[in-house]
Amino acid sequence: MKVLVAGDFAPQARLAKQIEEKRYSDVFPENLREVIKSVDFSFVNFESPIVEDTYKPIPKCGPNLHCTPEAAEAIRFAGFTGVTMANNHILDFGTNGLHKSVACCKNQGLDVVGVGNSLKDAEEILYIKKSGKPLAVINCCEHEFSIATETSAGANPLNPVRQYYAIQKAKDKADFVLVIVHGGHEMFQLPSPRMVETYRFFIDAGADAVVNHHQHCYSGYEIYNGKPIFYGLGNFCFDEEGQRNCSWNEGYMVVVDFTDAVVRYELYPYTQCDEKAVVSFMTDKVAFGKTIDKLNSIIQDPSLLKEECNHFYMSTTEFYNTMLQPYDNRVLNKLFRMRLLPSMISKRKKIWILNNINCESHHDRLVFALKQIILKK
Repeated sequence: MKVLVAGDFAPQARLAKQIEEKRYSDVFPENLREVIKSVDFSFVNFESPIVEDTYKPIPKCGPNLHCTPEAAEAIRFAGFTGVTMANNHILDFGTNGLHKSVACCKNQGLDVVGVGNSLKDAEEILYIKKSGKPLAVINCCEHEFSIATETSAGANPLNPVRQYYAIQKAKDKADFVLVIVHGGHEMFQLPSPRMVETYRFFIDAGADAVVNHHQHCYSGYEIYNGKPIFYGLGNFCFDEEGQRNCSWNEGYMVVVDFTDAVVRYELYPYTQCDEKAVVSFMTDKVAFGKTIDKLNSIIQDPSLLKEECNHFYMSTTEFYNTMLQPYDNRVLNKLFRMRLLPSMISKRKKIWILNNINCESHHDRLVFALKQIILKK
C-alpha cells in the first residue's frame, strides 16, 4: 500500500485567481499529477477554509486565510484522494468556514480527517483499505485558534496522551498507522527537541510513520526504530507576495510504502509559486540532497539540534522583549487596580499572549525569550 503526503495548500495571491478560473493544469502539470495518481491514497493539507461573503473572520493572530469552492475541485483534479484539515487556519472563518470546507471536499469524493463538530469528532481515526489491508490515519495540530473542544467544532489538537490511546485503538483495527501532524516553527528548517521527542514517542506507541508540515519550509527526516519520521514537507502550493526564490518556494512530497514490515519511502522535491504559481518537480536535485543530508545529520545529534534551535530562539528574543512591554511598576499597578488607569494591554496583545502560551512551538520560544530577558537584568 503506497500513501503520498503533501504539505500546505492555500490558494492565495496569484494562485487564487488561477484556481477560481479553474486553470488547474497551469498549477498542477501532468507529470506531477501522474505521481499523485500513481499511489493508492494521497493526502494534502487543506490550509485555507472555503468561505462565502457572509462568513466573518475570527479574532486571532496572523492572517485569516480563505478560498473558494474551486479549491476542493482543484485538489481532486491534482489526483489527491484525501485532505488533512487539522491545522491552524481551518477555523479562520469560524464553524461556517469549517463546515463549508468539509462539505465541498466530501462532494469531490475526498476523505477528510482531523476536524469535527467536537473534540470527540475531530480526533476520529480515518480507516482506509487496500487489498484487504487497512491503514489508520491520525491527524492533529498544535494549539492555536482552530482547536476543537468538547462542545465546539474545530481541529484535533496535538496531545501525546490522547494520541497514544488513538494509536493503540488504531493498531487493533489496522495493519498500519500513519500519524500526520501540523506544527513547528515557521521558516525554521529543523524540528525542536520537543517535536523529536514527541514524534519518536508516537513511533514507540505503535505508529508506522509520522509526517509533519506547517513550517513553510522543508525539514529533514530520520529512521527511528525502523520507522520513518518526516519533520517538515514545506508548502505544497501556497502563494505569498514577497516570498520568492527562498525556502518558502521549495518542498517535497513523500510516498510511504506500507507493503510489508519494512516501511519504504521516496521523496519528490519540487518548487512552487515562485516565478509562476505552479508546482514543478526539481530538475537539479543536488542542492536539495545536500540540504536534506545536512538537516538529517543535525537531527541525529541532540546537542547540535539544541544548539541550532537555541540560536534560532535567540534571534527572536528581542521581538518578544518588545511585545511584552509596556513597562510596569508598583505605582502604576496600584492605580490600575484602583481603576484609575485603563488597561495598557490591548485585546490584540492579549490574543497574542494567549497564542504564545497555548501553541506548543510559540510557547517554546516564549519561555526561551523570557529566560534570556531575565538573565540580562
